[in-house]
Amino acid sequence: MLLESFWISLGALGALGLLALYQQLRIYHIRRSSRNREELFQIVTENAADMIALVDVKGKRLYNSPAYKRILGYSPAELSETSAFEQIHPDDRFKVLEAAREARTSGIGKRLEYRIRHKDGSWRVLESVASAVRDAKGEVAKLVIVNRDITERKRAEEQLEHNRFHDPLTGLPNRGLFLDRLHQLFLRAQRDPALPYALLLANLDHFKAFNESMGTAAGDQILLEIANRMGGSLRSADTIARRGTGGPTLEPLLSRLGGDEFAILLDGVGDPSDAMRIARRVQGAVAEPIFIVSREVRASASIGIALSLPGHSQPEELLKDADAAMRRAKGLGGSRCEVFDEVMHTRAEGRLRLEADLRTAIAARQFRIYYQPVVQLDTRRVVSFEALLRWDHPTQGLTSPYRFLEAAEDSGLLVSIGHWLILQVCRQLQEWEVNNSSGQPVNVTVNVSARQFADARLANDLQDALRDTGVNPSRLQLEMTESVASADAKLTITVLSHLRHMGIGVILDDFGVGSASLRGLWQFPVDALKIDRSLIREMQSDRAAADMVEVFITLAHKMNLKVIAEGIETARQAERLSELGCEFGQGYYFSQPLEAKAALQFMRQQVAPARGVGMGGS
Repeated sequence: MLLESFWISLGALGALGLLALYQQLRIYHIRRSSRNREELFQIVTENAADMIALVDVKGKRLYNSPAYKRILGYSPAELSETSAFEQIHPDDRFKVLEAAREARTSGIGKRLEYRIRHKDGSWRVLESVASAVRDAKGEVAKLVIVNRDITERKRAEEQLEHNRFHDPLTGLPNRGLFLDRLHQLFLRAQRDPALPYALLLANLDHFKAFNESMGTAAGDQILLEIANRMGGSLRSADTIARRGTGGPTLEPLLSRLGGDEFAILLDGVGDPSDAMRIARRVQGAVAEPIFIVSREVRASASIGIALSLPGHSQPEELLKDADAAMRRAKGLGGSRCEVFDEVMHTRAEGRLRLEADLRTAIAARQFRIYYQPVVQLDTRRVVSFEALLRWDHPTQGLTSPYRFLEAAEDSGLLVSIGHWLILQVCRQLQEWEVNNSSGQPVNVTVNVSARQFADARLANDLQDALRDTGVNPSRLQLEMTESVASADAKLTITVLSHLRHMGIGVILDDFGVGSASLRGLWQFPVDALKIDRSLIREMQSDRAAADMVEVFITLAHKMNLKVIAEGIETARQAERLSELGCEFGQGYYFSQPLEAKAALQFMRQQVAPARGVGMGGS
């Protein structure tokens, strides 16, 4: 009866009434369905392990699931106050923005990985996919983003990748990674021979005895300590490897590296003495006592050295060379460094012996200073001296700097020698001022090396020496070569300006043979230039050399610079230079380098020059 009454009532409504009722029922159904969907969305997101966010097309957060608090530490309120992109790593923001733009445009989201900041400041790695929510017009209005924390998975993958190419005991690169690095350097050297490298193979002497007497566990600890020491002896650009259990066997020689063998790549090393120096440093680190299992252990290493050569057609050839050199080192008794090429080995040994002798010379005060007069060409009167370094070698006698300056410069010893030279010259100036009865002011020029010029302590060394001796700064002049001056123009200008402020004069040496000759005249604040001896020697027989000398003198005078000609050996050279307007000269024609007492006596024999002819800075 109830059902019949219902249908009778519907029939009484008529067509229009039925349509209106249908519309109301549809609206009710839609609203209820929408509420059901929202309730379902909330249930799913609040209980999901992944982080689910709802953002608008501008990136504003509209909803964040509770998982954000658990995984990233942010409360919903904290997240709602920031843009969805602010916590994203700066390097990853662009790809996230691009993915969001594509999702808005196409309605299809793509899966991507990116880093996001945890509330504690650390970075987590998320895997994310976005889905579009369209409005009534069919346009994308919102994005639902599902984020999964994959940080631990990524760490595990990275660890697996690391283990694939590294030795599990020491953490050093294994043979696979080492060989890849060797191939890279080989190809680079093939493209540019000016980028050399060297390879060292190091084998621990008698390591088998350690293992047998102390056990493999102690042996592993010894290997770990030695690996750390070797790595600490190298530069950041170098690569050291040990045979490990991981990594593909890419090359027979490396594949048979024993556990007590290490391979070292030295980037940018093309001189055997440099490679030998590093190898000796590695040996020294290995030789330090190791205390393990209440015992003191002393190890040593035999090292074979091979340098990259244009003749190598494959990088494996370098490995074979280094292996041969290492076997030779073992055969000669161990604890040795051997270079593959005999000639190179002899040169490297000689260079290292020279450096050792130089260190002894510094400690034993074997250096001597000689002074060569610089004269005014028109009057032939002494205006200054150039301080020249000599080495009084205990077996070879008085040695010219041409035989040791390069080694001293490359090894860094010339900085210490230069510091000593400046102090000794200032002390000599002080003594001369006391003993010089002629009243003639004495100036001395000191040569400065590239490393000394770049050393931050140069200005302090000068100030200390001048203060301790009481010498007037204008009595001291520094002489630097054109190549040193042009190596770093900005540094040169800064240092020279400082020296000028101190009152110390500067002379540009070897002028006329470098590539920056003319530029140096106006770029660097110097007081005088010294024309290179090669031009002076050739000016009488070579018209071009004579013209160059004339041009340099004219140009220097236009820049208010004084000119010194070095290497004058004949009267004709001195006369011609004077005719060209060169003010000062230096060379064996006037005097050879003299000891301090002889230099003072030589100056006393000269009539005091007119005032103002000195070359001091101020």
